[in-house]
Amino acid sequence: MQTVPVDRIPALIGQELGVSDWLIVDQNRINAFADATLDHQFIHVDPEAARMTPWGSTIAHGFLTLSLIPYLTREIGIVPEGTVMVINYGTDKVRFLEPVKVGSPVRARVVLADATAKGSGRFLFKSKVTIEIKDNEKPALVAETLMLSVTEVPT
Repeated sequence: MQTVPVDRIPALIGQELGVSDWLIVDQNRINAFADATLDHQFIHVDPEAARMTPWGSTIAHGFLTLSLIPYLTREIGIVPEGTVMVINYGTDKVRFLEPVKVGSPVRARVVLADATAKGSGRFLFKSKVTIEIKDNEKPALVAETLMLSVTEVPT
């Protein structure tokens, strides 16, 4: 995360903040997510049965792809000077556009959509996060994520 003066934040709205490295979504990750969420639908965990689908292989759960956003974006973004903590504040909108086939590399592209001072040293940042699939024109998902930065801790 890049630290910026508060007065510079408005000028960054609408700007791309960065692109992550690629991460391969392998079958072990998909299986672990299936175990954690109890979602063992064949399209995710049974390579033999999944070969008969339009994708020809297993695919990642949409929510697995969504859950990779904090990891992929961990070093992308801005925080105001003096930030002492950052909290995941949720999402406003998520659209799953294309399945992620097993073995596919994915990455995150982040654009700052909005920034709002909330008082008491808190700032709410909305980012448009696009999860791209390598060599695929259509992204896996687009999400509006929210992050709350705190520059002072109440006593």
